[in-house]
Amino acid sequence: MKKLLILAAAVFALGISTVSADNDRPISVSELPEKAQQFIRQHFPNEKVSFAKMERELFDTTYEVIFTSSSKVEFLKNGDWKEVDCKYSTVPAAIIPQQIAQYVSQYYPDTSVVQIDRDKRDYEVKLTNGLELTFDLKFNLIDIDD
Repeated sequence: MKKLLILAAAVFALGISTVSADNDRPISVSELPEKAQQFIRQHFPNEKVSFAKMERELFDTTYEVIFTSSSKVEFLKNGDWKEVDCKYSTVPAAIIPQQIAQYVSQYYPDTSVVQIDRDKRDYEVKLTNGLELTFDLKFNLIDIDD
């Protein structure tokens, strides 16, 4: 009986995750939260949007914007940025917290930030030399990954 309940729960969870994965839909930039639109205008004024989509998960909604340069920005439901990935260029300096920018320029002066990701626990920064630095919310370095 216990195995049957576990199996039923697993099938139910798989069904929920499969259903929620199909809730992505293309949107126009004007359908993004106003805060996200302002972010794009301020930090990517010369970029052309190739694709924008809204991703609905079980309990959350996020937005993703991909530019023709292959750069990508992910936003939370309220329009705050979650991730900025500039594959072939550098992340705009105004996006990078000052303490992180100072650390990178001091210890890795010949590199640039190509990706930054933030969540409730930390900031992750990827540099042009391939290193990934993780900072806590007080901007203390807590991990380096290569």
